[in-house]
Amino acid sequence: MQIQIDNEFKSLIPLLTAEEYAGLEKSILEEGCRDALVLWNGIIIDGHNRYEICTQNNIPFNTTDKQFESREKAKEWIILNQFSRRNLSAYDRSLLALKLKDIISKQAEQRMKSGIPVPKSEQGRTLEKLAKIADVGKDTIYKIEKIEQKATPEQKEKIKKGEVSIHKVFMDINREEKREAIKQDLKTVELPKGTFNVILADPPWKYKFSETESRAIENQYPTMELEDIKNLKIPSADNSVLFLWATAPKLEEALQVLNAWGFEYRTCAVWDKEVIGMGYWFRVQHELLLVGVKGNFAPPTPDNRISSVIREKRDKHSKKPEQIYDLIEKMFPNGKFLELFARENKRTNWTVWGNQCE
Repeated sequence: MQIQIDNEFKSLIPLLTAEEYAGLEKSILEEGCRDALVLWNGIIIDGHNRYEICTQNNIPFNTTDKQFESREKAKEWIILNQFSRRNLSAYDRSLLALKLKDIISKQAEQRMKSGIPVPKSEQGRTLEKLAKIADVGKDTIYKIEKIEQKATPEQKEKIKKGEVSIHKVFMDINREEKREAIKQDLKTVELPKGTFNVILADPPWKYKFSETESRAIENQYPTMELEDIKNLKIPSADNSVLFLWATAPKLEEALQVLNAWGFEYRTCAVWDKEVIGMGYWFRVQHELLLVGVKGNFAPPTPDNRISSVIREKRDKHSKKPEQIYDLIEKMFPNGKFLELFARENKRTNWTVWGNQCE
């Protein structure tokens, strides 16, 4: 019988590492091929590496046959047989189990076509079945399925090498999806028509680090790249003022945005959040409100000038002090007001723009 290699069958089997392959080759060269190759209709379903080593070195080997009613059954056996390998990581076991997903779905479809009812306890529980086969949690299977669909080859390789966790790569993918989502949302949310001479903006700054994964900014709301923020064509009047929120670490980037939007920096106010937060140098309790001017926009009259310190207890994540609207309106009572990156739309005399406004 001529032995055949089926590439689809072979692809179902996790590759050996270079070290594992070298160990198998050494063993076969010294002791011969002790385990028989397993065939189905002359096709190898177990023993591809042994077959390669034996044929290259003219080493005899034995074969044994398996009988299956269909190709799908043969594939199922190949996958399940791999779980007997030692030292498979949770990632490897999950990848193997996920290869069964289509097979399980086809089996369920065939049962339905043949009129065999699927018990309610088994309906819609494919991931649970796969998790049980892989001996991992259902969440792990879900995360790895998404990783296989979305992760880069570099990210997958780092997981296999143990350089990064499954959860870390999963969260990185989610953050990237959120970033893309806000870009697409903002493209579909048109900037307001006309021009405005008093503008308040709270850009969704992207941070390079966080104290912990759970505190990452992207877990709270989607962020934007600096260049994407700078490239926005905001509808500012020739003579206008910009109030731009910036955290202390983002001061330099905020000034870049201010200039890119056509404004010159004038001064700033400080929001005292009255609650101490996190930080690497200081535990931050404040946020900056930069002021930039475009053209010949005049400062507020003396009676309308407010304190440079705004005190209001911090509320939910990224929410700015409610009094800021009243303060700006006091400074410029005849202004035409616009809020960029707004998260609410409650002020009747403000035009708002943002993908989170209802």
